[in-house]
Amino acid sequence: MSSSAKLPAIFLGHGSPMNAIEPGNRFNQAFLQVAQGVEKPQAVLMVSAHWYGRRLQVMSGEHNPLIYDFYGFPQALFEATYPAPGSAALAARVSALLVQEQVESDPARGLDHGAWAVLRHFYPQADVPVVQLSLDITKPASWHWAVAQKLRPLRDEGVLIMGSGNIIHNLRLMDRWHMDRSVAYDWAMDFRARINRAILANDLDTLLNFTELGEGARLAVPVPAEHFLPLLYVLAQREDGEPVDIFNDEIIAGSLSMTSVKVG
Repeated sequence: MSSSAKLPAIFLGHGSPMNAIEPGNRFNQAFLQVAQGVEKPQAVLMVSAHWYGRRLQVMSGEHNPLIYDFYGFPQALFEATYPAPGSAALAARVSALLVQEQVESDPARGLDHGAWAVLRHFYPQADVPVVQLSLDITKPASWHWAVAQKLRPLRDEGVLIMGSGNIIHNLRLMDRWHMDRSVAYDWAMDFRARINRAILANDLDTLLNFTELGEGARLAVPVPAEHFLPLLYVLAQREDGEPVDIFNDEIIAGSLSMTSVKVG
């Protein structure tokens, strides 16, 4: 794989699964706008909040079946498609870069909604191969950061590194009467402000020790932090002097942030 320019790395706040079938909403329109400003990659390496476990795995199949990992939504959501191919070559490259972590190959795994629901709007033609890397939730944030840094060469090889999650993700406390409105609890606004400052300042100490940011952190990032960790995989790609842009910076329903970040 090769590219004429270093590709950025992008974290997408994915929000409700319903966003998958609402191309016209403001968040998905921002995804499309960002995609149009980025050189089309040869492949995407996705780290999604919805593939986590107690080991590190990479998808290696040539085809990506969709996983409808949700319930209680309209039938139209279960009929949504995204036939993006896989890439055994990228899976092998990831395994080589992470050889010390002994990544397990999974040829049968499909794309979960954390991946396909946002990629449907980023690359609507489903013509970019996608490979997912899982999250090992037994490891500390510093381990995830170190693993992510080993993936940096991919940016020069035509691979767009993406993360999909939500920096603030507390479904239990969501105000479901305001699912589409910018409504935020005080603790959520405070946590967002502190994390956004850390992102822009490349404040690694705050980002890796987010659990120490008080009660707001406990509410914003419930254990096992699977919706926050994909952010670290994107921010770890940042090289000295690279710009960072924050977009879709809204908190909806009180406790769900759509904040998205582009590095480079």
